[in-house]
Amino acid sequence: MTRVKSGVQTKRRHKKVLKEASGYFGSKHRLYKTAKEQLMHSSVYAYRDRRQKKREFRKLWITRINAACRMNDISYSKFINGLTKAGVEVNRKMLSELAINDMDAFKTLVSVAKSGKVTEEVKKETVKNTEKDKKEEKSDLSSKTVAELREIAKEKEVEGYSTMKKAELINALK
Repeated sequence: MTRVKSGVQTKRRHKKVLKEASGYFGSKHRLYKTAKEQLMHSSVYAYRDRRQKKREFRKLWITRINAACRMNDISYSKFINGLTKAGVEVNRKMLSELAINDMDAFKTLVSVAKSGKVTEEVKKETVKNTEKDKKEEKSDLSSKTVAELREIAKEKEVEGYSTMKKAELINALK
């Protein structure tokens, strides 16, 4: 029976581990045994932290919402309870973005939460904001790529959109 040597496979396996461990400190990127140990630990940490990241972001959003609520004389728990009673379904990420970027919209949500129901004023204001967003979207065509503009032109059934240049597409869509 012939002798089987596994040096090539071992060398390949070691090179793969050491390549993956490049950038680690000390012997962890030089020696196979310590590099392999560190890679196992690193993969465990990465798995754990992918889940912890979601928790940390939720905590951050809640902290931001709470701070904005306190500025508007309401506690976080009463705010969330009022929104659920009013039937407003906005996730915490969007609420924190509103609290940072659009304080007026957040104040309307606070008034909805305090009353416990959506009023006609809020509905009208929401309609106005959506109309304003549509107008801004139309004026924001120059920031889109040619492929995105062609998709919009295809939806609006603009003739000859496939051969148009960016400026022509923007004029045709306006």
